[in-house]
Amino acid sequence: MAGVSMKDIKLRIRSMESTKHITKAMEMVAASKLRRAEESAKRTRPYFQLMYDTAGDIAAQDSEFSSPYILPREVKRKLYVIIAGDRGLAGGYNHNVLKLFEEDRGDDPVTVLPIGKKALETMAAHNENIWSDSYPLAAELSISDSFTMAKGICSAFLKGEFDEVSLVYTSFESMLTQTPKLIKLLPLDRDIGKSRKKDSASVTIYEPDGETVFNRIIPEYLGGVVFGALCESEASEQAARRNAMDSATKNAEEMIEDLSLKYNRARQGAITQEITEIVAGAGA
Repeated sequence: MAGVSMKDIKLRIRSMESTKHITKAMEMVAASKLRRAEESAKRTRPYFQLMYDTAGDIAAQDSEFSSPYILPREVKRKLYVIIAGDRGLAGGYNHNVLKLFEEDRGDDPVTVLPIGKKALETMAAHNENIWSDSYPLAAELSISDSFTMAKGICSAFLKGEFDEVSLVYTSFESMLTQTPKLIKLLPLDRDIGKSRKKDSASVTIYEPDGETVFNRIIPEYLGGVVFGALCESEASEQAARRNAMDSATKNAEEMIEDLSLKYNRARQGAITQEITEIVAGAGA
């Protein structure tokens, strides 16, 4: 910072102090939201597991039924449900989930269902075929919105609008680790019930039949998956933002320390110069 005046350095220090206060406040807000989001994610997992176990139980008991949700198709039309954040300043959170989508979709034309402001803006900017723009704010989606969305997806799948449906979201592993994931929602793996042992002594009787019950619970199952992914993504976003703001705060502190050192050196240099001028004047 050669040639920079003491006043300029002082203004820069004040600017960095203001930035530090902002990043510290954002870090605290993100930490507060993270606790709630993490609790929501944990509460949704039992429901998802129950619906998954029920679907697997039906498939294990009756391998003859031909549900349209299981029958394989030639994949010509794909739908991607993409969950991203509503805001930036969250490190690589939004970039990583959108990058995973780009890597999986390849060069083939696809249809997307963006959830979250960043996902919607990115898909619109890339002129992707957007199936619905009804979910611009991921943080405002409720469990009823998730079930409505899942029923719409299932209806479109049964009508043949899509041959495959995938979900792209971010899984919350820990405070420091958030992993972007892609899972196939439809058609379901035909071996969904292979891992469950068939116990003839405890076979459940489904009315009117297993296939009908199976077809009825799949939209509920997908709704639970979507809502669970929303909760996981929300927790991941807040954790990523907290980490990013923590790093920004530390960087601001380092810059303030460096600028303070430069300011003190410049001030000491000015004092030394004044003393030299006074001594030289007295000698003259």
